[in-house]
This record gives sequence, structure tokens and C-alpha cells, in this order.
Amino acid sequence: MGLETSFERRALPLEYPFEIARGRTTETEVAFVRIEDDDGTTGIGAAAPSSHYGETAATVEAVLPDLLAVVEAVDDPHRLERIEQRMRETVRRNPAARAAVSIALHDLVGKRLETPLYRYWGLDPADSLESAYTIGLDDLETMREKTETALDRGHGTLKIKLGTDRDAEIVRTIRSVAPDVRLFVDANEAWTPREAVAKIDRLAEFDLAFVEQPVAADDPEGLRFVYERSALPIAADESCVTLADIPRIADRCDIANLKLMKCGGLREAKRMIHAARAQGLEVMLGCMTESNASIAAACHLAPLLDYADLDGSLLLADDPYGGPIRENGEIAIDDLNRPGTGAERR
Repeated sequence: MGLETSFERRALPLEYPFEIARGRTTETEVAFVRIEDDDGTTGIGAAAPSSHYGETAATVEAVLPDLLAVVEAVDDPHRLERIEQRMRETVRRNPAARAAVSIALHDLVGKRLETPLYRYWGLDPADSLESAYTIGLDDLETMREKTETALDRGHGTLKIKLGTDRDAEIVRTIRSVAPDVRLFVDANEAWTPREAVAKIDRLAEFDLAFVEQPVAADDPEGLRFVYERSALPIAADESCVTLADIPRIADRCDIANLKLMKCGGLREAKRMIHAARAQGLEVMLGCMTESNASIAAACHLAPLLDYADLDGSLLLADDPYGGPIRENGEIAIDDLNRPGTGAERR
């Protein structure tokens, strides 16, 4: 068959500086992956690594040649399980790098079969969701302005970053601007267990859907402490990285938050979704600040989810790729007139 592979590393500026409890950033570094067959059909994927999980653009750049060598050696994009198993054997870590290759392969397969990815998986696009839009930490007036902009763009679900000494004031401000939207908050591991319980008691008056990752990921008993006492449902993000984590969090939260860049690929994400369901958990699919070159693939999993937090491309000042997520957060895979993931060069 003869598959040709390549990748390109680029820095993409964000629309606004983005701050969470762990720090602030103004751009995201992405590695775009291309896999082309003999007919000139090309699959597109992208890696958006997070240093929080020990991965950087430099490590992605370092391991992609080995991962793409696996693809070229197998030489058949339809052998997805074999390729992803060999990639795991070749590079045990660097999940974002593996995810980029997984996405590009799935895009190529869909294009070769002339079908969108959700149809390839047998999913119903009518069961899709809208994505949350994230309001990062900032001064109150700026957070208010960002919320007003999100409402003007038509967003009906917002995610608010917390982890400060003014968390209740932040949520009160956002609720005053957006009284009718579905709202949830994310502490990004910033609270102690007892602090989390007390804060959640105060935040419950603001009609929140749930609280994401209230305590440190390396404190599973602290997560259980909060879950057993919380006035609101609890979602696990940093505590839920790979398939092996699902049974570990099952009695410590209500919602498992998965990310392609954490778990290493689309097939692994699907396994995690089914494992979470088997444990009685609801499921959210989240993202990093990413291009549509990777977000587009995640959108096709929306029919399997309870919540979607796939706004990574919407946070960019300029994305070189378009995809099935609209400016208002609607995941429009049912309107796709393109095969594969639907990522398309602008």
C-alpha cells in the first residue's frame, strides 16, 4: 500500500490569556500529523500535550518519528488495533503523541470508506451534545466580560475555573450575568478535602451541575472524603487518566472526565467510556487547548457522552483547521458533509 507520514509543530495563540489554578498561558503548542495513502487520501490528527502529565511539544516531536514508523511498518490504516498496540509497546508514555496518530488514522480510514467517523462506529448523531465553553481565571470584570461574550455567541453551557480565595464571588458574578445557562466549575486540584466540602456547600446555592476535580489527583482518599460529603456531584479529571483509573475512581466520584490527550487515542477512549458505564459513572469528554485537527475526532464520541467539554479550538485566536463544532458550542456531526473526522484545512 505504501503509507507516507509527516508532522509539523506549531504554536497557536489563544484568543484570551487562559488561567487555571496551576498557571497561565497565552498559546498552545500543537504537533499536526499527516498520514497519506497511495491514492493521495490524507488523514489529519494533532497532539496538544500537557506538561502536567509529563509531556511537552518537544517530547511529542521526539517520539513521533518512532510512532509513525510503526504506521509505515504495518502499512494498513484499517489495522487500527494492531497499530495502537504496537505504538503503546514502542512509546509507553506520551499519550498526546499517540492520540495524534490515532486521530489521523481514523480520519484516513473514514475518508477511504467515504463515511464520517460516527457512522463508522454506528453512532446516532441525534444523541449529540453541546460543548461547554470555559471561562478561565481572571479579575472579576474580565470574567464578566468573557461570560457576556460567550452568551453573545450563543453558548448555553459554561465551565468556570476556580481555585482562588474568591471562588464564591466568581461564581456569584458569573451567575448574575448568566442566570439561565447550565454551569459547572473546575478547581483543578486546588482545594484540600475539608476546604472542598465547605466551598461546595457555599457554591450549591448557584445551581451548579457538578464540581470537577476538587482535590489533588494523588489524594484518592481525599476525593472519596469529598464525594461522600458533597452537596453537588463530583467529576474526576486529573484522577482519571487511563483505563486502569476507572475502577479506582468508581466509588469516589459521579462523573469520569476523559481526554484523548490523556488516554492516548480514540480506541482507548471508547474503552474508557464503556468501562465507566459499567461502573455506574456518567461520562464527560474534555480536551486541552487544541486545534480542530484533534477536537473534530473527539466530537464524534459525543453520542456516547453525558457531558462534552470540547471547546479547545474555540479558545484559539486562529485555528488552521475547521471542524464540526460551531461557535456556540453545538457539536454538529449530523451536518457533516465530509468523511472522516470532518477536520478541514481553512
